Amino acid sequence: MSSIRRVVESYGELPLQVGEWFLPTDDAPAPTVVLVHGGFWRENFDRHLEDDVAIDLASRGYLCWNIDYRSAALPWPATLSDVAAGYDHVFNGAYAGRVDHTRVGVVGHSAGGHLVAWLASRHKLPREAPGYNCDLRLPTVCIPQAAVVALTDAAHADLGRGAVSALMNGMPEQHPQRYAVTDPVALLPTGVRTVLLHDRDDAIVPISQSETYVSSAAQRGDDSTLEVVPGTHFSHIKPKSKAVQRLRDVLATM
Repeated sequence: MSSIRRVVESYGELPLQVGEWFLPTDDAPAPTVVLVHGGFWRENFDRHLEDDVAIDLASRGYLCWNIDYRSAALPWPATLSDVAAGYDHVFNGAYAGRVDHTRVGVVGHSAGGHLVAWLASRHKLPREAPGYNCDLRLPTVCIPQAAVVALTDAAHADLGRGAVSALMNGMPEQHPQRYAVTDPVALLPTGVRTVLLHDRDDAIVPISQSETYVSSAAQRGDDSTLEVVPGTHFSHIKPKSKAVQRLRDVLATM
């Protein structure tokens, strides 16, 4: 793992519009993983939550791009705009030439799972919505881990003690148009293969979030599956866990 090279690069002009490349030793085009950290979109969390997973994947030959983004402390849609720009940067950043465009996975834990599910649905956005890109390149596979993927339900359930309403600057009844372009369930079907990983007894984000997403996706004909993995909410960022082993298994199918 000492051979993994790490390079920080900005994808925008603001301090948090930055990501970090984790580069495998082989210079050939590699399957690529965009990592999006969790933390209920709050400002006291950053990309380093995903460092261990990024190092693990890069040691196995994946090119990893681990991004930071502005938090819900900023008005909607700052978080979404940053994550969209961060994802798009993988195709034109310093190491874009090493990206295998046929094998790009987006992986996000908890609130980051919401953001990667949203990334996989950006082609469904109207032109005026945050994150719209007429030249969008969709990921090959989307893997939300213990994710907040049913945003409207999460707001009503007060997950994260007001985390969703903070992200959206209000409840669904106050901002229905915002939720329509931010809630992954509202943007189904995506046409992107999506594998959700979730512990049955997750005490922070209930598995009902993933169940709701997969049920809605199936009704709309999407290739979306839920895999129950053992552990806790935080097992998904610990490389020795069975949850991360399953992540590696899914990425290997790209």
